[in-house]
Amino acid sequence: MLKKRDLSDCPVLFDLMTHPDVFPYVRHKTKQYEEYLFITKQTIEAEERGELISRTILDEWGNPIGTITLYDISNNAGFLGTWLGKPYHGKGFNALAKQQFFEELFFNLNIETIFLRIRKNNIRSLKAALKMPYTLAANETRASLYEEINAEGPIYDLFEISKDHFMLAQKRFDTEVSAELSIYGAKEA
Repeated sequence: MLKKRDLSDCPVLFDLMTHPDVFPYVRHKTKQYEEYLFITKQTIEAEERGELISRTILDEWGNPIGTITLYDISNNAGFLGTWLGKPYHGKGFNALAKQQFFEELFFNLNIETIFLRIRKNNIRSLKAALKMPYTLAANETRASLYEEINAEGPIYDLFEISKDHFMLAQKRFDTEVSAELSIYGAKEA
């Protein structure tokens, strides 16, 4: 589902990124392929320096369909940026990619907090953030950070995902699945 960024994925990802329903929400907008290739190379190098963590999102056949990145890493925290190509919207890839990425960040890479800075007019991303049981609205609880990201006006809503909340939600989910399986198994017997 996820793999480290690779320049060989750039032709497909560039075509997906330039769709008008995707392009406005991409952090590093490029209008020419060569520029996208250069930005991707810089992203790979920034990850090697520990400044960010970035992965290519793959479909079930291993084709690149978007990217997911933790930017601005500082004090074991960073800001999430993710986008999917238009043909893959509404098919569950976003939730699966985030689940896998968060597991890698929290359990393998020593990240403690993930922040989501979502444009107030990006309804699709706001709904996706609110669907995740471990996401907390942080406009008020992280007021200074909220003010910092909105220095030019109220553009963004701020959300927070902590390792503790993520682990708690995982534990609840595992407990619910186990309970459902035991009930299902009892009915079959």
